[in-house]
Amino acid sequence: MSDVRHWDALTREEISAVAADALLVLPLGTTEQHGPHLATGTDAALVRAVAERAAALAAQPEVVLLAPTLAFGASDHHLPFGGTLSLRGSTMQAVLADLLASAAASGCRRVFVLNGHGGNVASCAAAVAEASRKHGILVVTALFSQLIDPGELELQIAGHAGVFETSLMLALHPDRVRPERAAPSPGGAARRWPRGLAVGEPGRWQELDGYTDRPDTATAELGEAALHAAVAATAACFEEVAALAV
Repeated sequence: MSDVRHWDALTREEISAVAADALLVLPLGTTEQHGPHLATGTDAALVRAVAERAAALAAQPEVVLLAPTLAFGASDHHLPFGGTLSLRGSTMQAVLADLLASAAASGCRRVFVLNGHGGNVASCAAAVAEASRKHGILVVTALFSQLIDPGELELQIAGHAGVFETSLMLALHPDRVRPERAAPSPGGAARRWPRGLAVGEPGRWQELDGYTDRPDTATAELGEAALHAAVAATAACFEEVAALAV
């Protein structure tokens, strides 16, 4: 098992001593509305839990440096509902670029940007490519929910504040869930588009009331299974990145 060390609990000398051989994990969340039934800190709470548990589970590297979770992301599409503190996509990309440059300056050679919010994906991809090119470091990013084999779970993984996230929160932070307010999304089933299309639909989030699918079917048991799958898949990716030469 890896030795997990929290960046913000270490001194500069302690970080310098392990940075070159360690894997730095940077968890990214958001602070945004999650329907009428979930707390606004859901994404940050979930990605933090997955990062911590996956780092502890991974067989390598010897040391994982776990950075503090960034609790703000690109969430402009949720602003009309209230309860959202958002960065513009360009700002998010710039923040990540600065953090990755700082990591490189501190001696880190491998960084895994573990993302917990779909709206951050484009900014993550651009910042990772830039950091690798500018600083000569190995940088990887992934949305943790997409690391799970869809056939492994008996619930819908894709979505926002739906059965997947609500079940995870029931397992991890039931005090941040309002089950009595969970109801099927009024927007109906997710639209099926041809593979490969990225579609922006005006007014679609309003039709959905800001959340998707069936959070009313969420359970803590489903959440425990989803958490196990997410942690195992993420730990396997940490191991693969740690094994790459840089």
